[in-house]
Amino acid sequence: QVQVVESGGGLVQPGGSLRLSCAASGSIFSIYAMGWYRRAPGKKRELVAYITSGGNTNYADSVKGRFTISRDNANNTVNTVYLQMNSLKPEHMAVYYCNAIATAKTYWGQGTQGNVSS
Repeated sequence: QVQVVESGGGLVQPGGSLRLSCAASGSIFSIYAMGWYRRAPGKKRELVAYITSGGNTNYADSVKGRFTISRDNANNTVNTVYLQMNSLKPEHMAVYYCNAIATAKTYWGQGTQGNVSS
């Protein structure tokens, strides 16, 4: 089993930044990638970015150049990741979810709210 916990959400003004954190615990040896998704009001959950244990990253086109995913782990492991979000706009307001993709199952956190409003 893997437990996933997000933190770092909050309220920022347009143009501001947020840094989300995600920590996985439990059977972390089985995790080979971790990602961030978001669900904006009235919309479906969508991929924001993910990073593999090898350090490879992938981003949704809508966040390229604005968001950065990173990990805080040694080579070939991933169990703590961050999402740096810059130049935020109101349309970026969403619940941000972290997941951990393990060999047998994908585990999800409860989500953290990111609000962008003046």
